[in-house]
Amino acid sequence: MEQQQQLQRSSSGSPSPRSQSSQPYLSVSVTEPVKLGNGVQAYISYRVITKTNLPEYQGHEKIVIRRYSDFVWLRDRLFHKFKGVFIPPLPEKSAVEKFRFSAEFIETRRQGLDIFVNRIASHQELQSTEDLRNFLQADEETMERLRSQETGIFKTKPADLMQFFKDAQSKVSDIVLGKEKPVEESNLEYEKLKHYIFELENHLAEVQNHAYRLVKRHRELGQSLSDFSKAVKLLGACEGDALGKAFSELGTKSEALSVKLQKEAHLLLMNFEEPLKDYVRAVQSIKATIAERANVFRHQCELAETMKLKEINLDKLMLTRSYKMGEAEHEYKEAMENEEATRGFETIVRLMNEEIVRFQEQKTLDMGIAFHEFAKGQARLANSIADAWRSLLPKLEACSTQ
Repeated sequence: MEQQQQLQRSSSGSPSPRSQSSQPYLSVSVTEPVKLGNGVQAYISYRVITKTNLPEYQGHEKIVIRRYSDFVWLRDRLFHKFKGVFIPPLPEKSAVEKFRFSAEFIETRRQGLDIFVNRIASHQELQSTEDLRNFLQADEETMERLRSQETGIFKTKPADLMQFFKDAQSKVSDIVLGKEKPVEESNLEYEKLKHYIFELENHLAEVQNHAYRLVKRHRELGQSLSDFSKAVKLLGACEGDALGKAFSELGTKSEALSVKLQKEAHLLLMNFEEPLKDYVRAVQSIKATIAERANVFRHQCELAETMKLKEINLDKLMLTRSYKMGEAEHEYKEAMENEEATRGFETIVRLMNEEIVRFQEQKTLDMGIAFHEFAKGQARLANSIADAWRSLLPKLEACSTQ
């Protein structure tokens, strides 16, 4: 498990603190989840350990306590400040109370939060932000104050924020599927990007669904072997001599294989299904960015049209020397200032072009690791099963030939 986490952290591009001191590094670990509070007020806190030699940070190592809502705050801030950047996704919260504090769910979410913050820390556009520094260094009181000061979309609850992303995804889906006909940029590369993202989401979701079924099958088979082990041991106790001993050993091997299957199911969940689920969420985040790009483009077109109308109106008033000319000039200048503000659209396009290249490179690396872990785990399990049954064959064969 630790090896996989190290692989994932290194794949996020975060340099190791063991690197030469002359090389800048920023490494973050999300560790030691602890349940605090009771009932509906209960939550999980995490120790977030930052190691860095960057001068803007307070010392080479800093440890702070963070909860899930703090991670939501960080992602929310970055999403609305960095248009065009693919902000890493967060692992979701469990909607089912009985799973909310299960050891497995807590660990999968801790791993997801670790990957999330390291991807930000290794991102060229995001790693130097004040929001990240506050998240990694501020004490709990300061962090709580920062959260409480937010207004508007920044104060959105996590559940509402997820709905915001779903609405944005639905909106861009309607655009792509032709359910809406708003003003939209006509760009072949942009169309290719949207098509790729929607296709990727479908295929990733399908593979992740089958990965879930594989985990479930391993667990069910493990439970069946455990039940079989108990039954065959009782049967062996009724028999005597060689047959009873063979049954007893069969039960012991079955129990050992049951434990192996449960262990492999957990590894399959953590090292294969969860990375696939993380990339499904990443694609949904990209879709939200696409929706933002479409909104900015439409806004830019609307302002351009407004500018054109105000310019025509001003020309008419200048010809007639109307007393309203001063007011029209003021409105025209205001429109020009607004138009200047919309030039950020070109920045969004540039960033998205850079981001999709980075995303594809990172996906290739992460998927390579995930599928390698999957194949390695299946080979390990198959060998264990084959060795276990093979060792029993001589004794069972001896019983069958008596």
